[in-house]
Amino acid sequence: MRYLIIGAGAVGGTIGVRLADAGRDVTLVARGAHLDAIRGRGLTLRTPDGPRTGRLPAVAGPGDRPLPADTVLVLTVKSQDTGAALATWVDTPVEGGGTAGERLPIVLAQNGVANERAALRLFARVHPVCVWLPATHLEPGVVVANGYPHPGMLHLGRYPSGSDDTSRAVAADLTAAGFVAPVRDDVLRWKYGKLLGNLGNGLQALLGRDIPAPLAARVRAEGEAVLAAAGIPHTTPDEEAAERGDRVQHRPVDGEQRAGGSTWQSLARGAGSAEADHLNGEIVLLGRLHGVPTPANAAVQAAVRRAVRERIAAGEFPRAELEKMIG
Repeated sequence: MRYLIIGAGAVGGTIGVRLADAGRDVTLVARGAHLDAIRGRGLTLRTPDGPRTGRLPAVAGPGDRPLPADTVLVLTVKSQDTGAALATWVDTPVEGGGTAGERLPIVLAQNGVANERAALRLFARVHPVCVWLPATHLEPGVVVANGYPHPGMLHLGRYPSGSDDTSRAVAADLTAAGFVAPVRDDVLRWKYGKLLGNLGNGLQALLGRDIPAPLAARVRAEGEAVLAAAGIPHTTPDEEAAERGDRVQHRPVDGEQRAGGSTWQSLARGAGSAEADHLNGEIVLLGRLHGVPTPANAAVQAAVRRAVRERIAAGEFPRAELEKMIG
């Protein structure tokens, strides 16, 4: 199989370089200065064991030639960019006839739970991934991957449920690349558990590491109440910790701990958007559908949008202002 990594940032860059190191055929999709850096000097993956540079082919989008029929699309963009990425690739011709949306599997290695439904509108073969992969992308051409001894854990399945031969084949390649890659028929249950954990991403992006414990607990409690009302099963923190064990630990790279999570990185880079509308916003949506109040998550969602709009630095949102918004 060949892999087309759509979004060569923290997650996509780590997966792409590791797969290429394992001998798989990998092409990266990137944009702007990051694309220029990859083309010019390769993609450097800094790890606890030292740096490695993958000199991989990199493109900005579909080219003039059809995609090989054994291509696997791996979508690793933030959730707010999913719609544009799907629209860009769905009608790309495939060798032998048909389009990517009709014929090729698309693997969604993304936070949140809204991407799968969006993908299934356009792609016939959708494979969700629950991503536990501590990595950071702030500098063009560089990804810092703190996972050790394995770079990450990636649960794979098929959407809307189950798994298939493609799930198992991709998992085998990821395992060869050093990841822990279980195949799960209930992968969405793991993704909803991860969603609850990701509700703190917006708080970290706004306030930095000094997050008041009661506020973090309130945001998660709203999420748990909403999922219970909606009848949506999810994993628990104890179950997740037992699954990870000591297989994916956060280790310093060049003496430095990981700077911050995915939403923090969006604010730190001045990316112009952030994923809170698809994380905290998912809880707000479900709360409105099922009559469960979610004021804390709604406030985090709105505050992150304001931080993006007003270019408030990561970790610098006024705490008193956020508390006032929650009420």
